[in-house]
Amino acid sequence: MSETRDPVDLFVIGGGINGCGIARDAAGRGYSVALAEMNDLASATSSASTKLFHGGLRYLEFLEFRLVREALIERETLLRAMPHISWPMRFILPYDASMRFDSETPVSRFLARIMPWMKGRRPAWLLRLALFLYDTLGGRKILPGTSRLNLQTDPEGAPLKPFLKQAFEYSDCWVEDARLVVLNARDAAARGAKINVRSKVVAAHYADGLWHVQLQSQDGAQQTLSAKMLVNAGGPWVETVINGALRLNSRDKVRLVRGSHIVTRKLFDHEKSYFFQGKDGRIMFAIPYEEDFTLIGTTDADHSDPGQKPECSAEEQAYLLNFANQYFAAEVTAKDVVWRYAGVRPLYDDGASSATAATRDYVLRVDRSAGGPVLNVFGGKITTYRRLAESALELVDAEFGSTSAKWTAGVALPGGDFPVDGVAQLRRDLAEALPFLQASTIRRLIRQYGSEAQQIFAEAASAEALGNDFGSGIYQRELDWAIAQEWVHGADDFLWRRSKLGLRVSPDQRQAIEGYIAAALSAKAPVA
Repeated sequence: MSETRDPVDLFVIGGGINGCGIARDAAGRGYSVALAEMNDLASATSSASTKLFHGGLRYLEFLEFRLVREALIERETLLRAMPHISWPMRFILPYDASMRFDSETPVSRFLARIMPWMKGRRPAWLLRLALFLYDTLGGRKILPGTSRLNLQTDPEGAPLKPFLKQAFEYSDCWVEDARLVVLNARDAAARGAKINVRSKVVAAHYADGLWHVQLQSQDGAQQTLSAKMLVNAGGPWVETVINGALRLNSRDKVRLVRGSHIVTRKLFDHEKSYFFQGKDGRIMFAIPYEEDFTLIGTTDADHSDPGQKPECSAEEQAYLLNFANQYFAAEVTAKDVVWRYAGVRPLYDDGASSATAATRDYVLRVDRSAGGPVLNVFGGKITTYRRLAESALELVDAEFGSTSAKWTAGVALPGGDFPVDGVAQLRRDLAEALPFLQASTIRRLIRQYGSEAQQIFAEAASAEALGNDFGSGIYQRELDWAIAQEWVHGADDFLWRRSKLGLRVSPDQRQAIEGYIAAALSAKAPVA
């Protein structure tokens, strides 16, 4: 077992969005940083979201005004920094008088006292008030505001059942969640951070003014790194790390809430999304996905063990299908489902009585019970990851007695250095440079790599110049890039977390990609 001689300032445990966001921010402020992720980057919660940068319209019912305002401001800040992997999206919120509140919300309890005759229903005026707040709380500049739709005449009503006659339309944003994590890790590495994937923190102890962190890779090799401060951004495993590897005396608890999604065949032809309100008080999204599919989610259910892989159960799939069938005119059945997935949200345990009511706000705690400083990260949303990182660095600065400056607002992530409305031009430029690729592949490459796509495929005069053709628009040159630059160690890393091409490839194609990656890695030192 080897130990590095020079300690880093900050050692981050966890390669999800919070860990990679903190690593990037810290590295950009001049801190020396190392990060360890026991599996692949974004392999848990951060690749299993509903893929939205959103303020959280329903959180207004919980009076989470600070969280909503922060998230609304962040939408446009992040949109400018990553216009290749995030883009504006309009959401259609149909209104029906039978729609009900979640009975756990403060707003529902208040209205039940003053307007008992409403029997828990959401009145249209209250929805309009909430949307007015949603439009104004964050100082919106890029995204259009709320409008009304007549579902009997407007085309967005065509896929829906005829009892739905009116709707509100408002703005939020889409984001490629797993790529967001990888791009933060890449930018952190470019600023000097050491990113260790497939490296589990098995133990840590504090001695002589330093944390000594023992890592074990998946092949059994071990090394020890030293650091002045730790950040526990373990996501669902944050409490496991507290009680296990770090042995902290902490009373903070995490509440694991499973969110499940299904992906179906394409259910409608336009590019807008639906926000459905159920008669049981729950809400559901139906979102255009990867051009040929529709994403439906999510559920909220308690999940007891982070070691148990979260899966969308048959019961949850049936619930999601039943929810969709309350609103779509054409029946959606299990035969329409092409993929289903689930993730666990590591929420701070605030004692809420239900998973739905548990706070989505983040909580940061500095713990010194084992001798040295550890920053434990609970909760958080993808939309507010950058602000969470800034808040974390305020606590890090306090530990180091420094006053480093905020810098990430407005700084583009890799491939995002172009205007928000510049995607179409990038597509045209890439199509001109690579006329032998299909239009669908060009669109995918720009959404995946942005301005870096030209660099990856530079001077390729033919498809043959791209190397092996694995099908579905995947060529050897792209895989080589992903292995060298994005810590790809297996087919699923590339097919499900660097892209969503897993929806399109055959088992034989996947096997061929797996074999190529294994051979490429064995031919040189493994990418750390």
